[in-house]
Order: sequence, then C-alpha cells, then structure tokens
Amino acid sequence: MREATINTFEALACGLADNGIDTLFGLIGDANLFMVESFRQQSGARYVPAVHEGSAVLMAHGFARVTGQVGVATVTHGPALTNCITALTDAVRAKVPMVLMAGDTPGDNPQHLQSINQREVAALCGAGFEQLRSPATANEDLARALYRAKAERRPILFNMPADFMWQTAQYKRVLHATFDTPAFAPEGDGVDEAVGMIASARRPLILAGQGAREAAPALARLADRLEAPLATTLKAKGLFGDHPYCIDICGTLSTPAGYEAIAKSDCIVTFGASLNEWTTDHGKLFSGKRVVQIDTDAAAIGQTVHPDCALVADAGLTADNFVYWLNEADIPPSGFTRELDSASLRQHEPATARARAEGTVNYVEAVNWLNTALPRDRILATDGGRFMTEVWCRVDVASPKDFLDLTNFGSIGLGLQAAIGASVAAPERTTVLFTGDGGFMMGGLTEFNTAVRLGLKMIVIICNDAAYGAEHIQYLDKNMDPGLSTFDWPSFAAVARSLGADGIDLRSTEDFAAVEEALARQSGPLLIDMHLDPFDVPRMRV
Repeated sequence: MREATINTFEALACGLADNGIDTLFGLIGDANLFMVESFRQQSGARYVPAVHEGSAVLMAHGFARVTGQVGVATVTHGPALTNCITALTDAVRAKVPMVLMAGDTPGDNPQHLQSINQREVAALCGAGFEQLRSPATANEDLARALYRAKAERRPILFNMPADFMWQTAQYKRVLHATFDTPAFAPEGDGVDEAVGMIASARRPLILAGQGAREAAPALARLADRLEAPLATTLKAKGLFGDHPYCIDICGTLSTPAGYEAIAKSDCIVTFGASLNEWTTDHGKLFSGKRVVQIDTDAAAIGQTVHPDCALVADAGLTADNFVYWLNEADIPPSGFTRELDSASLRQHEPATARARAEGTVNYVEAVNWLNTALPRDRILATDGGRFMTEVWCRVDVASPKDFLDLTNFGSIGLGLQAAIGASVAAPERTTVLFTGDGGFMMGGLTEFNTAVRLGLKMIVIICNDAAYGAEHIQYLDKNMDPGLSTFDWPSFAAVARSLGADGIDLRSTEDFAAVEEALARQSGPLLIDMHLDPFDVPRMRV
C-alpha cells in the first residue's frame, strides 16, 4: 500500500509508523478520526484514547519524559485545540519533544463554526507550527514536524486541514534524521580562568541541572577530586543516587544541613542548570560567591545569575577536563566534605506534632512513611499544589528520568494525565502520583477511569485537605475567613471503587497497615485518599 496512491489520512498513519512512532494519544473528531483508525491498523501500533483533549497532550508529555522519545498526540480542530492550551504551554516550558497532530477546519469554509487561527494558538503557547501543505507533501511535512520536535526540544503543532483527509497522493516514505551537536570540551583562556577559580576555592560545590543528566559519573569524579559536595536542581532530582556527599536539591528545597553547606560554599560550579529563583533562594545562596557556569546552550548562561566565568561546553567532558588540569597542577583537594556530616545532608526536619482535626493524618509523617512503603522501582509524578514541595523533598527517585513535576506553568490538575502517559511508557513499573484534592477534581477525575480502562499499574495519592491550599494560606495571612477556599468533596476512595479501581482511606497511622495490604494486593490503579487538616499542611518551600 505504501508504494501506491492512497488517502492522506492513510499516508499520515503510515508516516508515523515509518518514523518509529508506535504510541499515539488522542481524542477523535471529524478531522482526525480516519487517521487514528488507520494508525491502529499499523503493526505494533497502540492508540490511547483520552477523555479530554488537553489530557492527550499531557499523556504524550509523560510518555516523552519517561522514554526520551517524541511524544505524539492528536486532536481535532477549533475548541479541541483550545482545550489543549494549558497542557501545551506546560510542555513547552518543560522542553518536551512532542508533536500535536491537530485537525483544522476546511480551507474552503472560512465561516466554519469551529474555525480559528490555529497558528496563533501555537504561538500563544510557545510551540512550533508545521503546516500540512497538501496531500502530496503530507509525509514530508509530518517528518519535518517530528524532526523539529527533537531538534528544538519543544512541542510542534502539526496542522492538518480536514478537507485533505480523503484526497489522494502517491505515498512517499520520508525520514529525517536528527543531527546532535557533538560533545566538545572547552578550550582557551576560559578554561584556565575556570580552573583557577575552582582550584583557589576553599569550599567548592558542584551543582547539576537537567542539562547535565547524562554526566553524573564525571561530575561525581570532579566532586570527589575536590572533596566538594554535590547538589542538583529539582529537574535533576535523583541524579547522584546515594553519593555520600550529595545534599539533594539546592535552594529553597534543601535540608537544613544542605542549606548550611551551600551557604558556606565560596564557589559554585554549575552544569546544565538554569539557576532560577528557587535554586538560588531568590539570589541569597549565590550572593558573594564565585559562580562558574557550564552549559551547551550559550543563551542559557547568565539568564538569572550572571557567572564570574562561563564555558559553552559539554558537562561531562568539561568535568573530566577540570580533573585533568587539577591533577596536572597538583592542586590539593579542598577538604570541604570533611567539614560536613554526611548523614545529615539529606535529612529534612521531622514531623511536628500539633493539634489537628479528627480523622486526619500528620502530612509530613505520612509522606515520610509512604516514601518507605511505596514500591522502590517507581516513577514519581506530582501535580501542582501546596502539598508538592514536601513530596519533592521527601519522596525518593532513582534518577531524574523517573521524576515528573507538572508545575512548569504553575497550574494544577495536570498530574494524573501525565502519569498515565508515564505508565503507558513503562507498564512494568509502578507510577506514583501525588495530587491535591482540587487538582484531582479539576483534571484527574476525568481521566482516572482511563487508567482503570487501561489496567495501569498506578498509585494515586490524593493529599486531601478539602481546600485550595495556596488560597487558604493567603486568607489566613490577611486574617480573613478561609471558608471560601474549603470544599466538601465526595469520598475519593468510594469514587475510585465506583470507577473500577481499588480505593482506600488514610485517616490515621492505624490505617498504615491497611494501605500496606492494598499495596500488596494491587493489580490495577489504586487510589489512596489521604485526609489532611488544612491548618496542618506545611507551607510551600518557595
């Protein structure tokens, strides 16, 4: 068939398969339904139907983050695309390679009820735009969109006019290889300047962001050579595993001992980190220190904190290059780690006992317990909300690829959908989602049955304080009644059971045993409704 004259929708389905796309998330409508059905007929292809268009984008987001491949989603035109705006913007800011195959209204009907300027929607979100120009160019255009998603590391909106779908053209197999920038080591005066700053530091610290996720061994070698502690940004959580002198996340999410170590440091050597306001604690942690910044993207350097020295270079090669020159110059190690208590570097403050409402658990105590009780081979996803920073600090992951934070646009209600995509990507592992009650009602409830329908190995933990937490705090801070921020929700555990999953309430430490039993018998999605007192949930660490 692929060498014959075929319909455009068939050509697009074949083009996805030819480019190695075997999983498609979406919601069908009149502009994409024939393409989706044709894709399902491809050998080894899997179509995952969502309940809401934005959910399809989020599922592709989670899938891409876990697999490292391009995520692909499809929706129809007009309101279907506008339903994707929040999800698409979050994916843009997370730099997720993704193609959103969106239908478009027929060009010969400018008064179509669902017509809108879809190029402008892409621009609004910060996504790229690739137009399906004609049936004859369908596969060239699709291959271009997939290529751009990988090369630009952002979502590309692939715009497909509905009136092209049943038009025919000769099929052409088109593949566009991506051309990665070769790894390169720094050269010149900048290297000498950087090595000089590092060699003269009495308390250096190594900081890694998501741009250095492939360089962990080299960065650890540099830290060991310098006797310097290691830290990561949130996006690189878990990068250094159990290294004894890793202080985990740098900034407002640091442990007390970790924060003190960062504050004591006199030179911070950063690799692939954007140095945002939370990593630097609004600049306080970097003030008065020398900063050496290494990144492969020259535009990323100096965006927030202006470094004293910078190199546009590969993280791993640069770290090994530093070790080489430190050895050549016979520079002694700093000895900084000898001042640090390794055991305390990752210890967050214990739970604080305080009065709380009957039938609720202490949030910090419960999260600490869940960290040990949940399956170790897990993918961790978090929705947005007041609960999230304690989860980021207290729940471990083995590597940054196992961690999805859906907070790139400051939204709530995006987590469960992305967790579904992650679970589809790694069905043999357990995907754990922490979400708030408000976020679950906003976006999670509509797709929870999708997880049930797919039989996914997911654990959804609802941090249920029966309130919109950020607003609850603001009312209290102004000595106002927080009643408007509180809600009387239904029983989430009962809702889960009604949708075909297992659901259990967590109201006291006595319920820990019942949760363990539920974890042991899990065969599909499990929802844990963790009941909290809104006056007892800690503030976000921002």
